[in-house]
Amino acid sequence: MTDPKKPDQSIGDDDWADAMFEQEKAEQENAEQQGGTPADDEDPWAEAMAEQAAAESADEAPAETPEPPPARAAGESVFRPLEQGGGTAAARDLEMIMDIPVKLAVELGRTRITIKQLLELAQGSVIELDGLAGEPMDILINGYLIAQGEVVVVDDKYGIRITEIITPSERVQKLNR
Repeated sequence: MTDPKKPDQSIGDDDWADAMFEQEKAEQENAEQQGGTPADDEDPWAEAMAEQAAAESADEAPAETPEPPPARAAGESVFRPLEQGGGTAAARDLEMIMDIPVKLAVELGRTRITIKQLLELAQGSVIELDGLAGEPMDILINGYLIAQGEVVVVDDKYGIRITEIITPSERVQKLNR
């Protein structure tokens, strides 16, 4: 190995030992000037080596492993006990969701058209839907079919009268069409 400042000289192990000795001597002098002795300074390497030796000796000796604490049921410390009068709790939980808005839509029917047909549409164009006249209209909540009904007019406004609530099995059949 060479010294970058003196490339024609090589640094040997003796040079490193001399440098380490000089550094140690300087530290001792510094400690004496501050009113202590070099033994007073804590050597972090010595502490680390002592900890490692203690850990290795503990690993070699058969140590008794402490038993884990016995498992216990979570019970009432984690879960709230069920109340016998659950009706009031259910009503209170429902009150929390009563003001959440949903989107209700009434669907007259559907159809598929091409982009060409879409671009040909003008005012007064008629689009044929798959729904039949007099057939119940689909009532959708957030895009999901929940009921069917018939169109009514009340005070010059359209409305829908619910005629049938869709069961879950019927909802699946309607989604497939």
